[in-house]
Amino acid sequence: MKSRLVASAALSALVLIGATGCTFITPQSTKVEYAASDGVNISDADGPIDVRNALVIATEDGSTGNLVAAIVNPTDQRATLTVSLEGVEPLTISVPAGDTMSLGADAEPLLLEGLDAKPGATVEMHFQSGDSAGVKAEVPVLDGTLPYYEDLAPSDEN
Repeated sequence: MKSRLVASAALSALVLIGATGCTFITPQSTKVEYAASDGVNISDADGPIDVRNALVIATEDGSTGNLVAAIVNPTDQRATLTVSLEGVEPLTISVPAGDTMSLGADAEPLLLEGLDAKPGATVEMHFQSGDSAGVKAEVPVLDGTLPYYEDLAPSDEN
């Protein structure tokens, strides 16, 4: 009787270990960083500033757009981000120490005149902060069709 009890306990332990052991070798998907919205995340290991959910909301003809993003400065000093793209004057954003600036939410989006990128395309942008050489990223261009982007689209007066 004892041998059956021991065998039953051992079999239960093996089933339990076999059923839960896969988490030891399988990567956890919750630890994978990704852009959870329509924009892209830009991180520069050499620069102090990170950019989250960057996207451009453009006019129908793509001549003008608004850069919408969250600019994160996790450092203890004010930092400046310079955004460059072909055909548009470079833009600078100063972010206080330990703060996040949301372009399009708590700050005005950055106007990009002379954009030349229609909605549905991507535009190559260069993001540089601190002493870093910066990084390039393909930023999606959207329009104001979706209700939550409607107020972020450039007005016809721009």
